[in-house]
Amino acid sequence: MSYYIKEVKTGKEMNDFVKLPSKIYKGNECYVPDLEADIRDSLDRSKNPNLQTMKQQAFVAYDAQGQTVGRILGIINPQANAIWNTRYVRFGMIEFIDDSEVSRLLIAAVERWGARQGMTRIQGPMGFTDFDKEGMLVEDFDEVGSMVTIYNPPYYPQHLERMGFEKEADWIQARFDIPKEVPRRISRSLSVVRQLYDLHVRQVTRHDIYKNGYGERIFDLLNRAYSPLFGFAALSPACIQMFLRQYIPLIDLRMVPVVENADGRIVAVAITLGSLSQALRKSGGRLLPFGWMHLLGALKFKHEDKVEMLLVAVDPEFHGMGINAVIFDYLIRTYNELGYKWAETAPMLETNAKVLTQWRQLNAHFYKRRRCYGRELNVK
Repeated sequence: MSYYIKEVKTGKEMNDFVKLPSKIYKGNECYVPDLEADIRDSLDRSKNPNLQTMKQQAFVAYDAQGQTVGRILGIINPQANAIWNTRYVRFGMIEFIDDSEVSRLLIAAVERWGARQGMTRIQGPMGFTDFDKEGMLVEDFDEVGSMVTIYNPPYYPQHLERMGFEKEADWIQARFDIPKEVPRRISRSLSVVRQLYDLHVRQVTRHDIYKNGYGERIFDLLNRAYSPLFGFAALSPACIQMFLRQYIPLIDLRMVPVVENADGRIVAVAITLGSLSQALRKSGGRLLPFGWMHLLGALKFKHEDKVEMLLVAVDPEFHGMGINAVIFDYLIRTYNELGYKWAETAPMLETNAKVLTQWRQLNAHFYKRRRCYGRELNVK
């Protein structure tokens, strides 16, 4: 069958781009859809501040009958390229039917687009920033996904590897049952840490975040804590405001411990929220006409048993000092009070031994490996 690629320029092409996953994942019990409105906003220069400094181009693949069979997004992040001394074009939001010609055409479209702008290597799946979804699932395809991670069929990585893509980085997630009591090892560490550093947990309010500067202070800590990680580039003030608008309305702030010292300095933070996986599945990724009811129900009335631990960050000056004991003590108590049964972390680099080790004290199981692939551009 013959296929062709089009750059997304019209409203129809944008609709085709946004709606393709509903075709690819029809009947799949593990896929958790993005909100279609979020995808549209992320590609809109007036709504996504990343596009003031970054470049993007969306592509859609069609068959001979004009049916959508694939999509891909090309991204160039000049800041990340400057920090890491690279000339990478990223690909993201990739979806395709199980046909090697479709996946080849999609990758080739991004490669040609990147080459025209001086890029020499392609990598992905990656997003605009390190806080976007990244990494193609390569294991555990029978596990339900989440609102903050990529899910894909098993044939996706097979296609990339046949095209000569190689591993650049892997992320894994940790899953653990929430203990009924704070483990003794954490309690002992907590006692020592509090005596040494005079720390306390501040339960921030929305007023603190939006009016008292805590939103910016939290993201300043995140930028500093994550700066050494693979492909990371600090978020701009405008991007920070975008993330605050997107996520704070979804979060129960009782599940966001901010650890301060006696001087009011933020030394650690955890951003966690009740899972919205099932609500998003029921909504089909659409707020209208009735999708909002499923999300509201999960947020305000009956939540799932699962907690998603989106971010845990410690000020680099306090690394190795046991500060995580303060966070874990607080969260375990809070999760039990709110009735949650188990928790799952966001993807963590497999090479980040210090971070991975902290979850072992909670008897965590590591799974859901995701991979960033890369290769030199193959443009003729």
